[in-house]
Amino acid sequence: MQFLLDKTDGPARLGRVFTDHGVFHTPAFMPVGTQGTVKAIQPRELEEIGAEIILGNTYHLYLRPGTEILEQSGGLHKFNGWKKPILTDSGGFQVFSLSELRKISEEGVQFRSHLDGSTHFFTPENVVDTQRSIGSDIMMVLDECTPYPSTFEYAKRSGELTLRWAERCLNRFRETEGLYGYTQALFGIVQGSTFPELRKFSANGLVGLEFDGYAIGGLAVGEPTEAMYEMISVCTEILPENKPRYLMGVGTPENLLEAIERGIDMFDCVMPTRNGRNAMLFTSHGNLNITNAQFKNDFEPVDAKCGCYTCQSFSRAYVSHLFRAKEILGLQLATIHNLAFYQTLMKEARHAIACGEFAQWKKQRLFNQEEVTEYI
Repeated sequence: MQFLLDKTDGPARLGRVFTDHGVFHTPAFMPVGTQGTVKAIQPRELEEIGAEIILGNTYHLYLRPGTEILEQSGGLHKFNGWKKPILTDSGGFQVFSLSELRKISEEGVQFRSHLDGSTHFFTPENVVDTQRSIGSDIMMVLDECTPYPSTFEYAKRSGELTLRWAERCLNRFRETEGLYGYTQALFGIVQGSTFPELRKFSANGLVGLEFDGYAIGGLAVGEPTEAMYEMISVCTEILPENKPRYLMGVGTPENLLEAIERGIDMFDCVMPTRNGRNAMLFTSHGNLNITNAQFKNDFEPVDAKCGCYTCQSFSRAYVSHLFRAKEILGLQLATIHNLAFYQTLMKEARHAIACGEFAQWKKQRLFNQEEVTEYI
């Protein structure tokens, strides 16, 4: 993997990441395909809206379909038909979210499957092995996602453990090779809750290990938004300029633009797909619930400024009807639109950075997003 930083506009960065499955441009938003598929949308449609990389999840793919099936298929790219880059989360966050079903030790984490209650054990080494079986272009280290709120002492112990796990992951990565004839990269994950000194400790430790890229984890888990932004700035001041920076699990359009302004390159979040399946659509003038009564006879597109298939082909009234009738097409059209909205947002952000106008563009974009309209 190679990262080229093409331009900066203050801390905001314009770049390209080259992988054996193609290049993706940063800032980039990665649609979340937890179980090998982005819910309610086809790979062909993802390409049509401009997605250049998607995310899969090690925890879910390990449990189902399992590494044996993935290896027999030739890896996740061949299994799910997505020919462009794939990043896989290590499963650390999923294990964190199953806190009543897991037990953490120095060796790794024992957990019970949410599917059938069976017991499994993740170590830094076998998480790397599993991601070799998946065949993702970018792999993540095993980490503990510290809960919020957390005491300083707990966050310190957790951060130190995550750093030791990261080194073990890196050693395993360096002593093994990919299974399918192409190269893979490994990112470290900065933890430390909302304590600046712990974030600095984690970031400096990971930089010393020389990963291919660096992620910031453990945010958007309940902390105040301003605390999240502060931790992002603490981390990006330390993380190297010549490596990509990935903010995990974030978030709203505003979160993304604020993070770009602080030097972040990559994002993922279930928000556009999950909200779409629940009838909440993002637009250039705010968000709307398409099931509201006012849309029953509204024959305007969801967003007149959007060029996606949904907005170019159907009215708000029709999409509203689909949700009321519980038709699957409603989920599909909403998902297409919301992911197109996010991809367009990233494309516009890249253009603004290229023109040296990111700060001004961001201010106007957020003003438009928060504008009160008749359909919010």
